[in-house]
Amino acid sequence: MIPYPVAIITGANRGIGRSIALKMATLKYQLVLVAREVGKLKSVATEIKKLPGSHVPLLFGFDVTNTQAITGCINEITSKLGRIDVLVNNAGIYRSGSSALADNEFSLQIDTNLKAPFILMKQVATHMKLQQSGAIFNIASRAGKVGFSDSGGYSASKFGLVGLSESFYRELAPYGVSVTAICPGWVDTDMAYEAGSLLDGHEMIQPEDIAKTIEFLLSLSPGARIKEVVIESAKSIF
Repeated sequence: MIPYPVAIITGANRGIGRSIALKMATLKYQLVLVAREVGKLKSVATEIKKLPGSHVPLLFGFDVTNTQAITGCINEITSKLGRIDVLVNNAGIYRSGSSALADNEFSLQIDTNLKAPFILMKQVATHMKLQQSGAIFNIASRAGKVGFSDSGGYSASKFGLVGLSESFYRELAPYGVSVTAICPGWVDTDMAYEAGSLLDGHEMIQPEDIAKTIEFLLSLSPGARIKEVVIESAKSIF
């Protein structure tokens, strides 16, 4: 077994996932980075390798809706590294629309934003229960707390993720495993602009704020549990 903790981060090639990866590399985690295209992860890996004391990350290129690929990834991690200490379910997509949303676009958001985190949590929980330790962070959204008129499918997926996260929170607490849903408002990422944010970048939550939130949560004593964190962008409180 390796002498340092292992963290899996999905959607690690940009935005929030990239910031979390860089932060956790400074905390000396052995990182496992997942994104649809492994080529896009290589630039993040290059950044990580430049950080003092960091470990060379393992890179996996697959779509998180591919359950077979998830299973293969988890099996390889546990075989090579012997443990999983942190899971960050960050990969997600946004498609606008409620009544106008196409059926297939609704299903794709549910599969990516809700079903994939469920499969990952389910498989990782098996190992964390045996370890009697671990932390799971589900990057949900402010849209998982408030439904908006043009984001019905996205909100459904994120409301579902918040509820699923709370269920795992209660199930895994007796095993020494913490589960936290992080629900940010507008974050300065490509997805925010794709979703129609009218805020300037400096008016939004920064991806580094999410990474710092996870750093803080990991610093808490074993007896502390934070079920949910809601982070507002200061100029869009509604």
